[in-house]
Amino acid sequence: MSKTTTLNFEKTMSISELRTFIPAVGADLTVMVKSEPGCGKTSLLGMIAEDMGDKWRNARDTTHYPDDKYDYIYVDCPVKDMQDIGMTIPNHTTQSLEYYVSSLLKLTGPSANRPKFILLDEVMKAPKLLQIIFTRLMLEHMAGDKPLPDGSIIMATSNNESDGVGDNMLAHLGNRVCIVRMQKPTAMEWLTNYANPNGISRTVRAFVAMYPKCMASYLDKDQEDNPYIFKPNGPKSFCSPRSLAKCDVIVKKRDVLTDNALHAGLAGTIGAAAAGDMAAFLAVERSVVPTDKIVKDPDGTPVPKEIAAQLMVLFQAVDVLDTHDDLNKFMIFVNKIPSQEIQSIFFTMCMRSPRMVKLAARNEQIKKWALDNHVMF
Repeated sequence: MSKTTTLNFEKTMSISELRTFIPAVGADLTVMVKSEPGCGKTSLLGMIAEDMGDKWRNARDTTHYPDDKYDYIYVDCPVKDMQDIGMTIPNHTTQSLEYYVSSLLKLTGPSANRPKFILLDEVMKAPKLLQIIFTRLMLEHMAGDKPLPDGSIIMATSNNESDGVGDNMLAHLGNRVCIVRMQKPTAMEWLTNYANPNGISRTVRAFVAMYPKCMASYLDKDQEDNPYIFKPNGPKSFCSPRSLAKCDVIVKKRDVLTDNALHAGLAGTIGAAAAGDMAAFLAVERSVVPTDKIVKDPDGTPVPKEIAAQLMVLFQAVDVLDTHDDLNKFMIFVNKIPSQEIQSIFFTMCMRSPRMVKLAARNEQIKKWALDNHVMF
C-alpha cells in the first residue's frame, strides 16, 4: 500500500500583498479576507484607495470625488437591513413591481456609471436573508436586479471560524470566492506602516517595540501563555492593532485622569496584562529627555537606564529630527545606548519613515551604523 502524505497548503497574505492582490483580481473574483478581530481588515479599503491615488479615506466619507477611479463604498453588513440595500416597490404606470437600489451603492447620480469598489465588511455576520443578497453581489455583481458598472470590484471580510464570533460560510459560497487568511501585522510593520504615520504617541509605540508579542496571533505556535492577545475563550479586552490605536486616546489624556481611571481605562481597552505594563511605561516617561536637549549636548546627556525610556527617546527623535546636523548629533547619543537591538529600532524607523528616509538615506552617520551592524539585518 502506498504511503499517503498530508500537505498543509494553507497560506496567508500580508496587508501589503493584499493591497496589490485585491485590485489585480477583484473585478473577476471576489476576495474574502479573513483574520482574527482587530487586525486591520477594514482598513484595507482606505489603503487601496490611497494606492490608487484616490481621495476616499473612511466609512464616513460619502463625498463625490470626480477625479477618483472608483466610487469607494463601505458596507457594515451586520447592521444592515433589506431596505438599506434596495427594495421592490410598485410602479403604478406599468402596474408592476420594480427594484430600487439604495443610494448607498451609488448607482444613480453623477457617478452612476463609474466602477464601484465595495467592501462588504463582516459579511458572514449579516442577517441570513441579506447574506443571499450579498452573495449575488459578490458572485454576479448584481445589486438585486441592477448590475454594477463594468470593472467594479467587490471584496469582503470575515473572522476565522476558529475565533468563535459567529462566522460560518456555506460551502457553495466558499467554492465561488477566493478566501485569503490575512497575516496579522508584526510589531515592526504596525509601527512603520500605521503608528508612525498616524501620530500614535511615543509611549504606545515604545510599548509595542518592547513587547512585540502583543502583536502575535493565537494561531501562532507557543502562544498559549501570551497574556496580551486575543484568544477565542479569553477576555474581551486584548491587544490588537485596533485596540492599541484606541488606547492612545487614553494615554494622551492621562494628565486629566486619576491613576485609577487611567489604569481601568487601559485595562478595558487592551486588557489587564498590557495595561499594567503600559502604566509602567507612563511612569518612566518623566525621565525622557527632549530631543532638542540631546542635540545640544549629545555627549553630556546620559542614556536612561530603563529600556522603555530609551525607546521613547528614539521614537520622539524620529518624529522631530529634520536636519543632517541634528541627526549627526543625535547619532552620537544613539551610539551610547548599550544595546544594538535598541539602536536597530531607531535605524529601522528612520529608513521606513517617509519623512525621515530622505534625510537618513544621505546621512553618513546612519550609513556608518548600517555598515558596522550589517550582521543584524
